[in-house]
Amino acid sequence: MTSRTGFFALSAVLLLVAVLCVGEGVQLIATGKPLGIGLGVCAFVIPAIGVWFLRQTVRFGRASERMARELEAEGGLPVDELRRTPGGRIDRASADEVFARRQEEAESAPGDWRVWFRLAVAYADAGDTPRARRTMQHAIRLHAASVPAPVAG
Repeated sequence: MTSRTGFFALSAVLLLVAVLCVGEGVQLIATGKPLGIGLGVCAFVIPAIGVWFLRQTVRFGRASERMARELEAEGGLPVDELRRTPGGRIDRASADEVFARRQEEAESAPGDWRVWFRLAVAYADAGDTPRARRTMQHAIRLHAASVPAPVAG
């Protein structure tokens, strides 16, 4: 199963659970008892948080894919230059070398979303997923700021 298929399967399950949870919340509120009303309200809030998180994740993925396509069209996608172990794992020293280069690029051009995108990939290759995500979010903000706004006519 690809990661995209898994994502869509889990998203469908999340939405199904949200619908079921809201239904239970309605029934709890209908009891008219304070405890039932409190639990019913929680049954509305928790799915809302889950759906918000799902929406943010989809927006992040779409923006990342859009930027990757744009970089690919420009010929600026990072090339896989990492050494690998016989088992296929990324060699840590190789990832650190590439990361150091990408970090220098980002420091020399702090306003260019392209270098931040490549730095996010280097973070991911180095195994630092939280920093990879934050760096990609920074690249997305820079990219959004660099796209000219449509002219209203």
